[in-house]
Amino acid sequence: MEFTIDWYFIIEKLLLISAVLGISLVVAMYSTWGERKVAAWIQDRRGPNRAGPFGLLQPLADGGKLFFKEEIIPSSANRFLFIMGPSLAMFTACLTSAVIPWGDTLTIAGREVSLQIADINIGVLWIMMVVGMGVYGIMIGGWASNNKFSLLAACRGASQVISYELPMGLALIALFMISGSLSLKDIVEQQREGVWFVLLQPIGFLIFLICSFAETNRTPFDLPEAENELNGGYHLEYSSMKLGFYLFAEYINMFISSVLMATLYFGGYAFPFMDKLGIDGNWLTVLGIGALFLKTLFFIFFFMWVRWTIPRFRYDQLMKLGWKVLIPLALLNMLITGAWILFRENGFNF
Repeated sequence: MEFTIDWYFIIEKLLLISAVLGISLVVAMYSTWGERKVAAWIQDRRGPNRAGPFGLLQPLADGGKLFFKEEIIPSSANRFLFIMGPSLAMFTACLTSAVIPWGDTLTIAGREVSLQIADINIGVLWIMMVVGMGVYGIMIGGWASNNKFSLLAACRGASQVISYELPMGLALIALFMISGSLSLKDIVEQQREGVWFVLLQPIGFLIFLICSFAETNRTPFDLPEAENELNGGYHLEYSSMKLGFYLFAEYINMFISSVLMATLYFGGYAFPFMDKLGIDGNWLTVLGIGALFLKTLFFIFFFMWVRWTIPRFRYDQLMKLGWKVLIPLALLNMLITGAWILFRENGFNF
């Protein structure tokens, strides 16, 4: 049996991986600039306006500062795990983008090029698995620092992720009951042919949105990074690019969470009447990519808006919301979805 290697396919995937990774890093970098601008707008300030026009070079200045700062590793820290923590957090943050369909197919030199790195039929389970691994980066970094504040923040982060992954998973189960598939590509195509799933799963979307804030440690769920309680959280002892990796991982997670919400509930790269525009081929795909990024930018802005609007929860309030409110609500949503599917299959249309 002769084994052949499709080098064109390998080159396509390598280029797509490089493009997705580059876009994720650039979006994360300029999210820091966007967050400062949003905060300044809300607080009636100017924000970054010194480095470059409109302060657009400020992220480069911040990155250069982190890169050239002195790297300090505490003498009592576990050196190997101290380095592994931020590396794992950054690695898992970048892995989540592998199964997201960034657009439909492009036709290049007669070849159909898919804009999805890996179209697997358990795409959402892959994301949940990688997100679950991301908490190890927080736990390892907090424990390896040999600092009581860092360890307490890491324990907070781990319990927070466990608490909010459960209602997030239950909300997604209700979505899968409607779609009948765990493939993100299939979910987008179903919304392209029908209606956005946010109209069929408004409660599930609300639960997923709240859990996304908790999973990314964003305000009002930023208890693992509470400066006024823990002096800075699990990355208290970090400096230089190790600290930069933790900060970048948070913004990449925010970007991927926004893309995921747009994909699961708002049609992804599909937009209303896209197949009735009379545009075919690559231009329609480009419009779809633009639609996905517009939806994503809206959710990124929403993340930032909430940060500078809503105060932080107490930890007991955070746990109560997860276990006593969101999990029962997600279970109720599953029951309602199951009943709706049962009635629909038996000819009762509402």
